[in-house]
Amino acid sequence: GRVLGAVAMLVALVVLRAQPGCGEKTTGFFQEVSEHKCQFFNGSERVRFINRFIYNGQQYLHFDSDLGLAVADLPMGEATAEHWNSQSDILEYLQGSVERFCRHNYEVHKPFTVERR
Repeated sequence: GRVLGAVAMLVALVVLRAQPGCGEKTTGFFQEVSEHKCQFFNGSERVRFINRFIYNGQQYLHFDSDLGLAVADLPMGEATAEHWNSQSDILEYLQGSVERFCRHNYEVHKPFTVERR
């Protein structure tokens, strides 16, 4: 829903290097990054998905599939963590990344990484 839309908008702005509207001046530079990380244990027997959200170099929020919750790392992430944790559809989507993102990519890259040892 809204979270995916916000992430898609952020990606579009970064990729397209959106410029301010006519006549507007920027007041500075900011950077927002979302980092997805998969940790594999014993092949793909146990998989952990971590999604980190970073603003100007500071991690303010993360989702950890081992916890099954969003965790605020800074005060600016508290409202988002509370909202996500109150929405089962958001948590299910994020938790589903273990299968949809991590295990899928493990199988795709396995012939070029794991099996080349």
